[in-house]
Amino acid sequence: MNDWPEGWRDDNRGPRYGRGSGGAQPEGARVMRQVRRGPAVPPGQRSYGDPGPSAPPHGAGVPQQPSYVDGQGYDDGAGYGDYDSGYNTGQVYGGGPGGPSGPAGAPTRGPRPAPNWRRRIKWTAITLAGVLIVTSVATYFWADSKLRREVDLSKVIDRPESGSGTNYLIVGSDSREGMSKADEKKLHTGGAEGKRTDSMMILHVGDSGDTLISLPRDSDVEIPSYKGSTSGKVYPARGRHEKLNAAYAEDGPTLLVRTVEYNTGLHIDHYVEIGFQGFANIVDAVGGVEIDIDKGFKDKWSGADFKAGKQTLNGQQALAFVRTRHAFAASDLQRTKNQQKFLSALAHQVATPGTILNPFKFYPTMGAGLDSLIVDKDMGLWDLGSMFWAMKGVNGGDGTSLNMPISGSTGGNLVWDKAKVKTLVNELNNDQKVTVTNN
Repeated sequence: MNDWPEGWRDDNRGPRYGRGSGGAQPEGARVMRQVRRGPAVPPGQRSYGDPGPSAPPHGAGVPQQPSYVDGQGYDDGAGYGDYDSGYNTGQVYGGGPGGPSGPAGAPTRGPRPAPNWRRRIKWTAITLAGVLIVTSVATYFWADSKLRREVDLSKVIDRPESGSGTNYLIVGSDSREGMSKADEKKLHTGGAEGKRTDSMMILHVGDSGDTLISLPRDSDVEIPSYKGSTSGKVYPARGRHEKLNAAYAEDGPTLLVRTVEYNTGLHIDHYVEIGFQGFANIVDAVGGVEIDIDKGFKDKWSGADFKAGKQTLNGQQALAFVRTRHAFAASDLQRTKNQQKFLSALAHQVATPGTILNPFKFYPTMGAGLDSLIVDKDMGLWDLGSMFWAMKGVNGGDGTSLNMPISGSTGGNLVWDKAKVKTLVNELNNDQKVTVTNN
């Protein structure tokens, strides 16, 4: 039985297309079902590629379909016979009017434009600048929020006039705030109640150079009239002389500032205080501080045990170094020199690129420092930064460091040299280069 439709077979018993004919003519492309409309052609007059008998009208049972004719592509009966033109020749779609084309109209892909490096560099720079600005602003507000602005200098009465430059009163207290008994034992701080000052310094920042002046805690000073920091009551002067650290023990930072200003005539612009634990934490956060010790010493009270030479001190060792006084013949005077030396070295270490540019050191160091500092209500981050850079400069030889000039002692208290102190204060108030030296 022949299941091939009429029109697909030659009446002269010629080859059946698509059935592997062995005739002389090469077999062409198989002719698919046609939908082209037109008059029927007698079977004997059909030629190769003839569409065959007409199909029923579109919609009458057989949907209109394109045919693949003569290997040239699909013919849909409406004149679009080259729909697939180029497919069987390996050509790539995409060519068209106005598009690039290769030989014989074959479409080709155009050359890739050269990268615009100037534009790329511009946008990269803008992106980096944006990230830097956002990071800097976020860091500023984070750091500013951590400052403990607890000292109100507006409560200080009868203050001297401000001079040129900026004066910081830097205080190291023996506060054991936040320390456990194990911490007190480890750091050799003891367990005394209350707060006292272990070190006091005036840092003058000016155009003629920075000056760091240590105020021995045993300095003999007159306690002036003052306004109570909590009571608000004014206490009159009684002409009594005490050690300088007694002023802090009596009424805290505001009386200490009032006493320093009264006995020197120098206006204090900012107050900065740090306790034992905070000091040790800063040193550990920065990875230790290198210092050159001229002569080795030991002290059972502070836990100090140092050999001469360059060495890196951790937080515990650094605290012992700045607190030791019993191991020296000059006692508190030698201790103040060691404190100046170490604090300047610490500021230098904090300000190095290895700390500032390394976020894994910078943020822990800044966090440890800000958490442990107590400052006045008007202190800003720029003021604090200026203070640290000035201390770094003093350590680098760009400034001057000295003890408050001493003329002698009375009752175990160190008496200041009034003439030299007057000259020193006058030079600082006028922002002149300091000429006063230690005895």
